[in-house]
Amino acid sequence: MAVSVPRIKLGSQGLEVSKQGLGCMSMSALYGPPKPETDMIKLIHHAIDSGVTFLDTSDVYGPHTNEILIGKALKGVMREKVQLATKFGITTKDGKMDVCGDPTYVRAACEASLKRLDIDCIDLYYAHRIDTRVPIEVTMGELKKLVEEGKIKYVGLSEASASTIRRAHAVHPLAAVQNEWSLWSRDLEEEIVPTCRELGIGIVPYSPLGRGFFSSGANLMQNLAEGDFRKTFPRFQAENLEKNKLVFERVTEMATRKGCSTSQLALAWVHHQGDDVCPIPGTTKIENFNQNIGALSVKLSPEEMTELESYASADVVKGDRHAIMATTWINSDTPPLSSWKAE
Repeated sequence: MAVSVPRIKLGSQGLEVSKQGLGCMSMSALYGPPKPETDMIKLIHHAIDSGVTFLDTSDVYGPHTNEILIGKALKGVMREKVQLATKFGITTKDGKMDVCGDPTYVRAACEASLKRLDIDCIDLYYAHRIDTRVPIEVTMGELKKLVEEGKIKYVGLSEASASTIRRAHAVHPLAAVQNEWSLWSRDLEEEIVPTCRELGIGIVPYSPLGRGFFSSGANLMQNLAEGDFRKTFPRFQAENLEKNKLVFERVTEMATRKGCSTSQLALAWVHHQGDDVCPIPGTTKIENFNQNIGALSVKLSPEEMTELESYASADVVKGDRHAIMATTWINSDTPPLSSWKAE
């Protein structure tokens, strides 16, 4: 039976998306070598035909190749059918990852993404990470101009702190905040989720399946391709993985009782966080995509939600959620506007 994918509103400015999106990163980058273009275009078309119309990419995926792929996939697809999100801000400086929120760079990045995607307007444009040297008001000021010029429709932030979200929203309304959120990554619940809800901002969880952990458990590591950056993640190191296996086993036991897969149960938990939440699980296989939309049919009682959370509580899960927590600008603040001297 086909799953009907509901629509939800993100933010209060009018952006409407499918209740589940499709993260496109792994098609081109970071999770092993790029996948065959023809297969990925088929997958994107299948997603859109199934009612998953919210696609997520970034200029850094590849870099650039994922945006080009999405541009090709959308050729001949009615543009108004799709809500397309991309991101700017992660750059490479002297071979190391850097973040840039300078207004000149913001504009140049937007123009380049429009060209690669081969579209006139980006539906949702995120700051992929927060430049801790540039006041968020300065970055947002340029994004506001891009909205006024019709180059982007809506603005979002990724991995910003609650105070940065508040300051940004005061310059121009944010439609969405994208953060990692899954059964075993819940640090945003304390401050970021309440702040978004107070301000009427939608929440877009990335890696809602724990970067594949809730699909495969510890077996994930045996199947990772050469160059897959998950191999560096603390949670997937042998001594942590040995303990984290128990989390997967407990969730799997409950999924068996519920008559669904482990990944569907983990994803359903994210969906049950609210009608302002749109997770964007990524995949490169149509059968996995179909499994993921099946999560929309899984219903959980408050008691089952609590039970699931107890399996993956912060004291049970071992290892940080990212390999380089300190330098990935997670939940970042920016300096005050008064400190800014434009070059």
